[in-house]
Amino acid sequence: MCCQAWIRRTYSGARRRVLRVLGIREGMIEEDGMTQTRFINPQALGKPPGYTHVVEVTGPVRIVYIAGQLGVDREGRVAGDIRAQAEQTFKNLKAALAAVGADFHDVVKFNNYLVDRAHLPIFREVRDSYLPADNRPASTTIAISGLAREGALIEIEAVAALSPAAQSKATSRSATRPASKARAARSAKPPSRGRRK
Repeated sequence: MCCQAWIRRTYSGARRRVLRVLGIREGMIEEDGMTQTRFINPQALGKPPGYTHVVEVTGPVRIVYIAGQLGVDREGRVAGDIRAQAEQTFKNLKAALAAVGADFHDVVKFNNYLVDRAHLPIFREVRDSYLPADNRPASTTIAISGLAREGALIEIEAVAALSPAAQSKATSRSATRPASKARAARSAKPPSRGRRK
């Protein structure tokens, strides 16, 4: 028992020293049982505008990767100007996150692609209206010459980290049903024997 108490005491002291050196306050750590997410802005780096320099996720976790979303509505129409496209892009991200029982609080990384750096202030304004005030995701924004969709001005991909328990039961049932039917149909077919000459 005395060894375990010493390890707990030593670990706790070392953890506090590491957090102090990195400039992390204890309140900057979110825990939901076994999954732990830390949002860290080390003092050695400048204050980031609207994002976090380092996001660390530990423990059993579901990682969700969301493909690049454009400012395109469900019918495939590209929204108007950069503000309309940014709003639509974040609506699309919100819908994609909801499909796995997540929201913007669960996002740990954004990759943002803009066709014009002049759009950055509007992008940031729209982004900030969707994200929580603290613990912003890590983020990279790149200005590029163009996107694959004609008329698209912005594309955003996201990575979210959720605890395994956060999965929506309704979502998981509807998402697995078609795959199960397809698998059953494939297994019911007799194996092909190749071509005959």
